[in-house]
Amino acid sequence: MNKEYLVTLNVPPTLEEMVVDCLLMMEFEQGFSSMQVSAHHHENKGLSVTEQVTGRQKRIRFQMYVNGANLATLLAQFRDEFSGSGIQYWISPVLENGAF
Repeated sequence: MNKEYLVTLNVPPTLEEMVVDCLLMMEFEQGFSSMQVSAHHHENKGLSVTEQVTGRQKRIRFQMYVNGANLATLLAQFRDEFSGSGIQYWISPVLENGAF
């Protein structure tokens, strides 16, 4: 059985188009989704005054299903292209997915 993972990326808005281009070139079978989110963090490093006062920072969240064979490729690509960019990510195993 081939394992699948849900990969979530929180991306600074300035990198949105670059990340979209990168993900489109990887041609995920099920595509990916993106949405605006507010990130909350205790560090004020790199935050604007408004972000410091409101306690939230705008981010673009990307989510995609990735099979185990492509996960290492995705991570290597992002380490290569976006090292030091502040993109946060997490990976969760997918127990089940489908459509209704």
